[in-house]
Amino acid sequence: MCGVLRLRAMDNQQQSTNHSRSSSQLFERAKQLIPGGVNSPVRAFRSVGGSPFFTERASGAHLYTADGNELIDFVCTWGPAIHGHNDPDIAAAIGKALKNGTSFGTPNPYEVEMAELIVDMVPSVEKVRMCNSGTEATMSAIRLARGYTKRDKIIKFAGCYHGHVDSLLVKAGSGALTLGYPDSAGIPSSFAAETIVVEFNDPDALRAVLNEHAANVAAIIVEPFPANCGLILPDAHYLAFLRDQCTQHGIVLIFDEVMTGFRLAAGGVQERVGITPDLTALGKIIGGGLPVGAFGGKAEIMDYLAPLGPVYQAGTLSGNPLAMAAGIAALKKLKTNNPYPLFEKLGMTIRNALINAAIEKGMPLQVPQVGSMFALFFSESPVRNYTDAINSHTERFTQLFRYALDHGVYLPPSAYETCFICTAHDGSDIERAAEVLAAGIKAM
Repeated sequence: MCGVLRLRAMDNQQQSTNHSRSSSQLFERAKQLIPGGVNSPVRAFRSVGGSPFFTERASGAHLYTADGNELIDFVCTWGPAIHGHNDPDIAAAIGKALKNGTSFGTPNPYEVEMAELIVDMVPSVEKVRMCNSGTEATMSAIRLARGYTKRDKIIKFAGCYHGHVDSLLVKAGSGALTLGYPDSAGIPSSFAAETIVVEFNDPDALRAVLNEHAANVAAIIVEPFPANCGLILPDAHYLAFLRDQCTQHGIVLIFDEVMTGFRLAAGGVQERVGITPDLTALGKIIGGGLPVGAFGGKAEIMDYLAPLGPVYQAGTLSGNPLAMAAGIAALKKLKTNNPYPLFEKLGMTIRNALINAAIEKGMPLQVPQVGSMFALFFSESPVRNYTDAINSHTERFTQLFRYALDHGVYLPPSAYETCFICTAHDGSDIERAAEVLAAGIKAM
């Protein structure tokens, strides 16, 4: 399709249904009842201006809003929708599980099958425990590392977001960075004092910290491809350097693959780069769109969890049969269909369109891209860390976001988030989106 993509209206009946509950009306109602009108901060559109739209339904790679608009979606539920929205196989799996009940409070067969899939697919995982969110996964992995090593301090990297855990919400990315508050009120300074923050891709900074604190450090936690500060790629050998330092000092290396797990390869970044952490935090895709989290790793460490060991962790809905059924269906489709070569091709198509448009415009633009993930930094130089990211021209991203949304393409409503491609993005979706984004850059 040539020219700018026009918004496509839903049928008259749907528009009539939505007439009394437009996005603006829903948002006004929500603000009276929900802090900021949203249940997760980035959804409020604060950093890109305007008010958020409300989604009535979603199918494949498209969202259908309360205002009657259809959008090509590159947020994909912030990562879980690797097969697109309302995938029929996942929906059928949920429907089948639902007939048997929503929750039992006992072990169920789905938990065992999910554990078998994760252990089979993720190189570092010998044993795994399910929980209910990525935040729970990272929180539990940190507690486990501390219990295992009998040390208190942890090291994280500026701009990496590991959920809203007190000890990890220090110089965080994602919504904390988007809203201008990379630290959060309500966290005692004594908690934050146990967290040491270093710059990503800076070996000397980490060596300096370890020279002083190594004997007290329980874990280094890292997004191996940081994706909550835009998308930042590790320098060559940097992840191997982290692995070597942890081994040398008896520190637990935790990969937070809540975003990258099963998305960049069947076994995540650790499969892609051949670096094996001690523990891995997972989420998003393994729930097929339902709330989920998991953490796993070496059996020696995992066996420190109760009821075998002294580290307590629990959850009423952990291993919920609906989430497990959905996640099993999602993982089986990845194993069967191997979408990763296609993801690389589609991602490169978007990247090339953006770069070419920026060159034609004479505008500096960096588009880090790997597989089905990409981001945009309006910066003269490659973005290697948090400092580089916050020094990019975020106002230009806001311009592009508004243009894209007005022309039927939904990007994350923040310059510090990552875009996702799903298996439901067909060639025409990618071509149309590339055309819109290129036009948006040229229109600046």
